[in-house]
Amino acid sequence: MTETTEPTPVHPLLSAPVAPTLARLAAPNLLGMLASTSVSIAETAYIGRLGAEPLAAAALVLPLVMLMGMMSAGAMGGGVSSAVSRALGAGARDRAEALARHGAVIGLGLGLFFSIALSLFGKGMFSLLGGEGETLRLAVIYSNIVFAFAAAIWLSNMLASVLRGSGDMVGPSATMLAGAVLQIVLGGALCFGWGPAPALGIVGVGLGAAIAATFMAGVMFLLLHRPDARVRLTLIGPLGREHFADILKVGLPAMLSPIQTVGTVLVITAIAARFGVHTLAGYGIGSRLEFLLVPIAFSVGVASLPMVGLAIGAGDVARARKVAWTAGAMAGAVLGVLGMVLGLFPELWVAIFTQDPDVRVAGALYLHFVGPCFAFFGLSLALYFSSQGAGRILGPLLAGTARLAVVAIGGVILVKTNAPSWALFALVALGMVTMGAMTAGFVALTPWGPRPIRVG
Repeated sequence: MTETTEPTPVHPLLSAPVAPTLARLAAPNLLGMLASTSVSIAETAYIGRLGAEPLAAAALVLPLVMLMGMMSAGAMGGGVSSAVSRALGAGARDRAEALARHGAVIGLGLGLFFSIALSLFGKGMFSLLGGEGETLRLAVIYSNIVFAFAAAIWLSNMLASVLRGSGDMVGPSATMLAGAVLQIVLGGALCFGWGPAPALGIVGVGLGAAIAATFMAGVMFLLLHRPDARVRLTLIGPLGREHFADILKVGLPAMLSPIQTVGTVLVITAIAARFGVHTLAGYGIGSRLEFLLVPIAFSVGVASLPMVGLAIGAGDVARARKVAWTAGAMAGAVLGVLGMVLGLFPELWVAIFTQDPDVRVAGALYLHFVGPCFAFFGLSLALYFSSQGAGRILGPLLAGTARLAVVAIGGVILVKTNAPSWALFALVALGMVTMGAMTAGFVALTPWGPRPIRVG
């Protein structure tokens, strides 16, 4: 059986004005990301009302849930979007649909891997993280429920990536919004016994997440079966090494990025703890803002990914680069302005979380140093997704590694020399500048160009 490259109409994203189109595509992405953030806040509030031990148990599981989410949505999902958009840009719709099928298989496989790994090794991992007694027992129960449905989480993110790769940002975002509402309602109902629902405590919160993930996977599947879908998902068809390779060459190395991000946060947290409780608390308040700014840069970056991929597939490297630099400038400008405002007026943020004068001083100091550097953070994250679209991800990954190295090596030096706390925050700022500058440099120097689409 041969794969055909049938004539298709020119994709509208290949000719639309760059900046307005990026803004239009980023808007629904931002809405979907904010919906996901609201779920995290709601679930934390629910579990917090159950007591300290359930809250501590959820805290042990949360990093693994976040890591899986980043790997499936931003890393491997980016590999799927990149491959699909490049195929569509080259006019190979049949290939794009075959890639969608391969992406679904990858998602199911990795979801099964997470389910098995956490069922076998979850208790040991949570124990190493400090869980014991009732906290450890609840963490294992909560983890077993959530990760039993890991395949649904992976599949929903893979199918959303197919839709985004085809240029459809509204469908995945609307589904995420509906899923967030469902998860918040079900999680609360099953946790506290609202209405006819049983009161299951933390088990109910986990079931709410599992049901919502299954719902979203089903809706994404239906969206890919619409008559007007640019890419249709067919479950029956051949599987080939070349299609898997097209996705994995971007998605597999990109999975290092979430590990770098989590690793950087853990290293800075460990160093901040050695500067005292007030410095650690101040860092925690400041870094919380960084996580809330991620959806803005993520939304712009994900919007740029299919535009870059389509242009690369069509052989229009100049347009691909214009999209990438425009996305980087937009994300950098928005985050930079917000960072500058909070760097000048840190009390706008710090006062929300604490009235302790020493912690407020530390939090303000963090924002004085790091706030103006959020522009580099936004630039690097947007260019990371654009590089996925181009199928050239190595440079941004090296830049992320450089940030981790700067923070780790610099932190050891600061601790050994008994440096003041402001030096730690200056180091965090330097890490962001390093990552942003190196990402931009790699994007500028790395050759972009279409890779041949094999049709036989």
